[in-house]
Amino acid sequence: MSVFRFFENLSDPRAYNQKHHFLDIVFLVVSAVISGANSWTEIKLFGELHLDWLRKYRPFECGIPVDDTIARVIKRIEPQAFNEVFLNFINEIRTQQGREVIAIDGKTLRHSFNPETQSALHSVTVWSQSRGLILSQKKSSGKQNEQQAVMEIIDSFCLKNAVVTVDAMNTQKKIAEKIIEKKGDYVMPLKKNHRQFQSEVEAYFHKISRDCPEMLETYEEVNAERSRIDERYYRKLKVSDWLSKAEEWKGIKSVLEVCRKRSDNGKESQEKVFYISSLDVDIQILAKCVRGHWEVENKAHWVLDVVYKEDECAVTDEWGAENLAILRRLALNLARLHPKKQSMKGKLTAAGWSDEFRDELLLGV
Repeated sequence: MSVFRFFENLSDPRAYNQKHHFLDIVFLVVSAVISGANSWTEIKLFGELHLDWLRKYRPFECGIPVDDTIARVIKRIEPQAFNEVFLNFINEIRTQQGREVIAIDGKTLRHSFNPETQSALHSVTVWSQSRGLILSQKKSSGKQNEQQAVMEIIDSFCLKNAVVTVDAMNTQKKIAEKIIEKKGDYVMPLKKNHRQFQSEVEAYFHKISRDCPEMLETYEEVNAERSRIDERYYRKLKVSDWLSKAEEWKGIKSVLEVCRKRSDNGKESQEKVFYISSLDVDIQILAKCVRGHWEVENKAHWVLDVVYKEDECAVTDEWGAENLAILRRLALNLARLHPKKQSMKGKLTAAGWSDEFRDELLLGV
């Protein structure tokens, strides 16, 4: 399946009679980003070094445009149009495989700070744990406005048979209500932003442990890697009338206590976190949701930083930075979908070096 066919309906934002064909520029940028380019100058350099390959698929009658022209064209395309391309691609390859766990998390590109707007690009990423794919990205006007972006993302998705996980900042009654309204379920951490309810849940676990321990459902995991040992102890309870604050949360059915212990080169640390959920299912399913939420950090944000040095990307114009961020996430998905057993960094490096491998990623040939 050629990913580029999803770009063919993009509208040229320029006036007519331009020197370089619009789709030539789009194809150049998509190909360059998938090959590791991270700036307008690097995109131009990729084009100059791979012009013969590019001409296999597009005419490029006037050669490769200068970097200023590339930047001017891409930053005039509305990010919503690029995001629709991304979503159309994702929706075509998505297949339902039982309950889908979706993690929603935000990320700020520190080096995209724009002195004129006094802000950096902050975007919210939607990650499918079960598929290992980025499902969506949406810009928010700063971390403080992330909740509104999360609400809009939830509103745009079909969440039937899906479980949504968020970080503590997005544990909000309105977000829980929106997820239930969209026929989904949620698993949300309780921290300082809901201190009273957190204390009530903690007291509830203490009371049941003392009076009716048979009501507790428990599970534990131990992971050892080199000098580090991670232990996680889970305890689950059904929601009861004893929790007076629970009625404020739409659909809530269970609460979860997670105690994490870590030993790393003799250094010990411990953390206890409480979660609320609209699910009343086996505790191992809830444990998987909790553990899997951080995949969006480890398998999406971290890879983007390592492969593309995304936090160092100095593209500061608002639409340009957002459009390149969308394309980087598309590239990550294409690399994950390719069956070759290699790291993400290895696959995207290979796309930069090998015309044949780039053909496979971009065009399915």
